[in-house]
Amino acid sequence: MRDILVVGSINMDIVNRVRAHPRPGETVHGEGTAYFPGGKGANQAVASARAGARVKMLGAVGSDPFADDLLASLQASGVS
Repeated sequence: MRDILVVGSINMDIVNRVRAHPRPGETVHGEGTAYFPGGKGANQAVASARAGARVKMLGAVGSDPFADDLLASLQASGVS
């Protein structure tokens, strides 16, 4: 088993669904919002762990409400 250290970004992707893309100057109402843990570094760390590597992640999270969810998501995927 390989040991991997990933240094990179950890962030929450926020996706808003709309019926159609707004035209210039137009406002559209969203139909829902979804949250997905992500970040290029975090995604690489999760992919490496799923491939069987022992992975540690070095990155920063803020003190916002997403921090605990992001760290829990990494840990649930086998990333330290």
